[in-house]
This record gives sequence, structure tokens and C-alpha cells, in this order.
Amino acid sequence: MEPILGASLEQLRASRTSVKWRTFDPDVLPVWVAEMDALPCPAVVAAVTEAVSRGDTGYTWIEPYAAAFRSFADDRWDWRIDPAVMEGTPDVMIGVRDLLDVLTSPGEAVIISPPVYNAFYGFIDAYRRRVVEAPLSPDGRLDEAALATAFEEATAGGARAAYLLSNPHNPVGTVHTHDELAMLAALAGSFGVRVVSDEIHGPLVYPGSTFVPYAVVPGGERGISLFSASKAFNLAGLKCGLAIAGPEAVADLRRVPEVARHGASHVAAIAHAAALSDGRDWLDRLVGELDANRHHLAARLAAELPEVGHRLPDSTYLAWLDFTATGLGDDPSARLREVGRVGLSRGLDFGPQGRGHARLNFATSPAVLDEAIDRIVATVRG
Repeated sequence: MEPILGASLEQLRASRTSVKWRTFDPDVLPVWVAEMDALPCPAVVAAVTEAVSRGDTGYTWIEPYAAAFRSFADDRWDWRIDPAVMEGTPDVMIGVRDLLDVLTSPGEAVIISPPVYNAFYGFIDAYRRRVVEAPLSPDGRLDEAALATAFEEATAGGARAAYLLSNPHNPVGTVHTHDELAMLAALAGSFGVRVVSDEIHGPLVYPGSTFVPYAVVPGGERGISLFSASKAFNLAGLKCGLAIAGPEAVADLRRVPEVARHGASHVAAIAHAAALSDGRDWLDRLVGELDANRHHLAARLAAELPEVGHRLPDSTYLAWLDFTATGLGDDPSARLREVGRVGLSRGLDFGPQGRGHARLNFATSPAVLDEAIDRIVATVRG
């Protein structure tokens, strides 16, 4: 069977026109933004082709996507979702924006745990909220003491506040446990902080770890989760997402204006529903290939660049690399791009803990991954 992650560099350059492949100069190997060099899921290709062929390209009807996700969540995560607590959203981060708008006011705080998805900073700033940081522990876990300190600061004087959770955590690949999420929920409840959980990487968890939706832990009833099939099935260009409210947060979800849901794509909803219903075998094969890539990357780094810090991610297809001992400076991605001609994501964009770090996307063919590692090794070794 043909590998999902098997395209050569030449094939990718000839066939891909997305931001991943057009941002840098043609001789820079792009392993940065969270987009996979994957063959498409056949179920998605069939569903989109049939929809366009029959002219089914109108305004979005979200129910089939929601039904497909309920079935997927039940089967994979034992999460039984009431249809009444779900709404469509154009994508995860637009859903986050709309929820922060009803849960907080301009000038109020949104707590995050860096290093964390760089778009969190941009959305919080763009919509005039204040970032309060509760950094992860040195081993990449939620830090109870840091959370308590941040929650206390954010809610001082009776202010409202929200906590924006990356679950699983981008960029470090941590899969938060049931106990860790229950701790977060208890703290959030005691301070009156509302939790919004970005769960877009939930399907991309490796053997040995188990994804836990925030909504299923005690106290998760007041949280709201955001999901899209886009990350797991490489559908960033087909935008559509879902917001799922805990039983005590349904009224808050209903406060998001109905017009805010209009940006979701009907063709995307068809694609995502097909992926979740009929693309599960494809997803399992993909995770197996990603699992092999993450171990291969870790083995080569350990053997050839032991001074580069790296912890094997339990989820996502993203590696968080610590170059602080290599002499590449505060922004190693700049040196790697300029000298090594390999493009990684800038660590500082993920928070101050990203100084000296860079994020590498290993969702590519083993040959392309090896070429990226070769270029990194050559740059570090001078």
C-alpha cells in the first residue's frame, strides 16, 4: 500500500501551492507550519468531488458534520455528546475568538500556558484582551502553582477571565491526563475562570497516551471545547469547526451571535464529515507513519545532535527543539533558514519560553525528514 507520507521533495514542490511551500525561497526546505505533506484521504476526495459535481456548494448545513463527530468521539474517546450542546463555527480559532468575546470583555485577561500555539497570542491581542501566562512545567506539563498564581492575578478585583487550553498541547506534544485536567477544572471553578479548550489535535495521539476531552472531567461542565477535523486530515484549506459546550456552558455558547457561524464552508463540512465517518482507517495508517517519523527524528537527534534538547511528543506531528546549547542564538530558526536553508517555526512566537527553540513539522516523507535533519546537523556543526 502506498504510504500517505511518501511524496518526494520534487513531487511536493511541483504539486503544492499553499503558504507552507510559497513563504520561503524555493531552496529553503519548509518544515514549519502545521500542514502535512500527505496524500489526501480517499473518502474526502470522493465526498468533495461528488459535492462539487452535483453543484452542492451552497450555504453550510452543519448537522451531518456534527453527527459524524459525535460518532467519532463516542467510538474513539468514550465521549457521548448531546446534539443540543453543539454549534458550527468557521474554524477553531474563530470559534475561540467568538467565545472569548462572550466570556470576557476588552481589557480582561485570558490565561495561557506557554510555550503554546502562537496564534493564541495574536488572537488575544487583536481582540483587546490581556495575556496572563501560567507557563508549563520544565517537563511540559500543566503547572498547578503557576495556574493558581495566574488565575488569582487575572480575576483580581472581580474581573472575568478565561483560560485558553491547548489539548493536546502545541508545540510540546503533551497529552494532558484526566487528573491534570481535573486539577485545572477545580482551580478554574474556585477562581471563576472559564476554560476554552482547543482540541484540534485530539485525533493525533500516539500509542501509550490517551486523549481526554476537557468536557469529560469533573468540573468540565462549565468549559467549551473547539474541534475541527482539519488538522488530523490535512484540511486547513477547507475551513469548518465545531463548538461543544459543557452542560453548564450551553447558555454561553448560545450567546455567540448566529451570524458568527456563517463563515463555515459547506463543502468543508461535507469533507470533514466524510473524514470522520469513512476515513478512520486512513487516519490510523497516518498516525502509524507519524509515529515512525517521531522516533526516527528522536534517534537521529540523539545520535548526531545530542546538544539539541528534544522530548518525544505524545501527540501532534510537531517537535519542539531546544537549540540553546548550540550557539545559534535566541532565534535559531533564523540561522537555520539563512545558512542551512531549512525553514522551522520561530520559537519566540510561542512565548518567552521559546527563546533558543524552534518547532519542526515531521509530517512529511522519511526522505524529506532526513534531508531536513541533514541540513540542521550541517548548520549546527558549522
